[in-house]
Amino acid sequence: MTQTTPKRPRRRGRLFPEYTIPPEELARREAEKQARCQRSRLVFEQVCPQLINDHYNWFIIIEPTSGDYFIDPDEEVANQKARQKYSSGWLVTFRINETGACGMI
Repeated sequence: MTQTTPKRPRRRGRLFPEYTIPPEELARREAEKQARCQRSRLVFEQVCPQLINDHYNWFIIIEPTSGDYFIDPDEEVANQKARQKYSSGWLVTFRINETGACGMI
């Protein structure tokens, strides 16, 4: 005896106007994101030359507001170190190499 599950109607791509984010808010969020990235990139460019010889291809997690950074060869461990001090908020990840890129394209 097979048991059938009741079918519920499928909802396809509904648009909920009450949840639409205004363009001004999207622009503000993008500007904040770019500012965080710039601050993090500045910290990365300052510390990378000192770290690149001994810690090549390690991960560096930067907290953009304070400029604090945490390094480890394992990305998860570096992230855990950063989250111990900054449990919430934005963190930016780089790799300690010539470009700061974390993955392959």
